[in-house]
Amino acid sequence: MSINSKKIKALCFDVDGTLSDTDDLYVQKVTRFFPRFLFKDPSRAARRFIMWIEAPGNALLGLADTLHLDDEMVAVINWLSRHRKHSSKKFLLVPGVDEMLKQLHGRYPMSVVSARDERGTMAFLEQYDLVKYFDVVVTGLSAPHTKPYPDPIFLAAQKMNVAPENCLMIGDTTVDMRAGKSAGAQTAGVLCGFGEEPELRKMGADVILEDTTKLLSALE
Repeated sequence: MSINSKKIKALCFDVDGTLSDTDDLYVQKVTRFFPRFLFKDPSRAARRFIMWIEAPGNALLGLADTLHLDDEMVAVINWLSRHRKHSSKKFLLVPGVDEMLKQLHGRYPMSVVSARDERGTMAFLEQYDLVKYFDVVVTGLSAPHTKPYPDPIFLAAQKMNVAPENCLMIGDTTVDMRAGKSAGAQTAGVLCGFGEEPELRKMGADVILEDTTKLLSALE
């Protein structure tokens, strides 16, 4: 599987697990609390647990993927986004992402397409001075429906003045892959976040990248 780089005219990036690190150190520490006699894969169970803590929106949307409850779960996410208390947490950056964005800047229009709320998304981007690289920032409540619906990608494409099918959606979960495919875009699944290769491929990832920074070579 591969992407058709000649067709790509704009890039759409997820945040959690794609630009923002998923706290692998926390996963390592938590794994010891998931004994092998209870969990077939303690590391995977720990990563899912961290996902619930760090990115409840993504976790709920991933659950919706499994239970086919997209409409109901999106309604819950929208409610949480409006009523959730915001922490002053400092975010982690996926190593090398800032340099990658610097190299891509000017080559493609770029957007953030996140299920996060606007305040959390902007806090992350501003902490690492990444706002300057993005033409558009689409968050959980920007469009009528959030991912896995295609609405956020349609909105980002419109604001970047490109067709959705000329976009590449880069993300780490099945939610990102579904949103991209539903919008007619190409998709790149990254393994530095919450998703795993088999499930990303099953949801139609056009390419699998070890981490987000490998996008540079994939686009060449």
